Amino acid sequence: MPSGLSSPRSRASVLADLGERSAFVDGQRVGRPRRLRPSRRTRLRRLVGVIVAVAVIPAAVVAGGHWLLTTQRFAVTSVEVRGASRTSPEQILAVAAIPRGTNIFRLDTTGVTGRVESLPAVRRADVVRELPDRVVISVEERRPFTLVHGGRLHWMDEEGRLLGASLSAVAPPMPVISGLTADELASMRTAPGPKARAAVAVIRALLRSGSGLTAEISEIDMSRREGPVLYTVDGVEVRLGSEDWEERLARLEGVLGQVAAQDVRTVDLRFRDQVVFQREGAR
Repeated sequence: MPSGLSSPRSRASVLADLGERSAFVDGQRVGRPRRLRPSRRTRLRRLVGVIVAVAVIPAAVVAGGHWLLTTQRFAVTSVEVRGASRTSPEQILAVAAIPRGTNIFRLDTTGVTGRVESLPAVRRADVVRELPDRVVISVEERRPFTLVHGGRLHWMDEEGRLLGASLSAVAPPMPVISGLTADELASMRTAPGPKARAAVAVIRALLRSGSGLTAEISEIDMSRREGPVLYTVDGVEVRLGSEDWEERLARLEGVLGQVAAQDVRTVDLRFRDQVVFQREGAR
């Protein structure tokens, strides 16, 4: 009996070929779409456009740059000084030498910075353009560290640079430095010399001791070949030597109490593990 079902043992019936193409599909072409090449006239038009752009853009840049460097819109009308306390703004402006009307883009900021930093009291300077017409000079001033005695008292910063004369009587918190020649003092206006750096190193060693020893020292004499010589507030001479200052200052702290009771004039710390005293009146 015929049936619509088939079993594995039944003979396979012939199925229709569903993959046969219809007449409509058979007439179509299968593949990538054909790319149309631009015409010669179109290619020529594009080439001309590129050539015009290459010629016009640099010309526009040059014209724009010329306008920026010549227009009064960017002419400097004001110069402001910030951060100055020991140096007057007028002195900084005079050294900066920025003429009014200078084009702000033509301003040599490196040259202005160098001129301002040549002032003894100025440690660092920054020159900033504030568009459209203002220039700001920000300065970091050198801070007075101690006084140097050279005919008169001069302030010195922590790097050993001379800042200028002290115009009034002061009691500096650090020992006064002495024993520097006039030539050494003059050179310290631009760069610290070896004696100035050594004196600063001794003061730093005193500060690192963490005791009251700094207040006991009133002067550091840098004129001796054998190294710095300290003077206490009581007039005792302390020969420190040229090296191992922190270790020798530690020994000094331990013997200062004995010095006052024994009328000692000189304390010599130049010998390892030994302190030599010289009493008043001894030769």
